Amino acid sequence: MGNIRPSNIKSIATSMVESNPGSFSQDFHKNKELVKSRITGVSKKTLNAISGYITRYVIKKDTKLKKEMETYSAE
Repeated sequence: MGNIRPSNIKSIATSMVESNPGSFSQDFHKNKELVKSRITGVSKKTLNAISGYITRYVIKKDTKLKKEMETYSAE
């Protein structure tokens, strides 16, 4: 079973990724440092949750894009 994250974590993470395209990567620690520099006054648990969701979001987005590219090249 996967982790269920609160909607506020998801909304913060997706808005950060959409407003800063190309800034975030598939590396959790780099994403954590970027989030830490942009958000202040957040607990460590929340910071890790946002960074983790951003990492998963970027991985999903890249995988989806890769699959779309494969289907277009196969046709």
